[in-house]
Amino acid sequence: MLTEAISVSRRWLEVAASFLYPEICQSCEIESATASQGYVCEKCRATVEFIKPPYCQRCGAPFAGEITSPFICGLCRHSELYFSHARGVVPFEGVVRDTLLKYKYNRALWIEPFFAELVQNHAGPRLRDEGWDLIVPVPLHPRKRAEREFNQAERLGRHLSRAAGVPMEKRALRRILPTRTQTRLSASERAENVRKAFAFKGDPARIQDRRIVLFDDVLTTGATASACARVLLQAGAREVCAWTLARGLLH
Repeated sequence: MLTEAISVSRRWLEVAASFLYPEICQSCEIESATASQGYVCEKCRATVEFIKPPYCQRCGAPFAGEITSPFICGLCRHSELYFSHARGVVPFEGVVRDTLLKYKYNRALWIEPFFAELVQNHAGPRLRDEGWDLIVPVPLHPRKRAEREFNQAERLGRHLSRAAGVPMEKRALRRILPTRTQTRLSASERAENVRKAFAFKGDPARIQDRRIVLFDDVLTTGATASACARVLLQAGAREVCAWTLARGLLH
């Protein structure tokens, strides 16, 4: 009965959403798409590829070519990273890039089911089998949170938490400095920009000797994830890995 009630409620939500938003794909803006699809059509979905090996064992950056053995990329070999490893679900390009920018900066929350599906189907099963204790979303500075009215890492982290069966602890970290956007900064500038941007909050007993999954929407150089992981390790976490919906590609 509960499953049937949820199904009925979902159908009603889709009907309601169709009145508020045209059933048009938010990427190509040509094909039709429904609320349950996150308004991303089947043609656009077919262009999205999950990240698969070969990729750097540390930061998860994908590489083209015939690499048959585990490797660490040049950036990681010359960087001080505090997370044990980072993984992304899909590259930050094409359909994912277009829709994620709308989601974050235009408050297009109706696209969220599309991202939730990607995270749940790819990252969820892997984390469920690896014995992690907590999922911690990367926080926004209060000023940016007020401007955006939501934290994308927190919202998408809830979907991952349910899929992986790992509880989410959203109060473990706080952002204490309103840093510049990382988009136009070099790798070294990114690291310096966020080096002192985060602090631990809450009860240290909550993370003491715990294995933690740090979650964010996009990872490029890993500077933000590393800064957060450093704070969590200093507060007593045993291990911190990083997972993101998208993996930025350095060219």
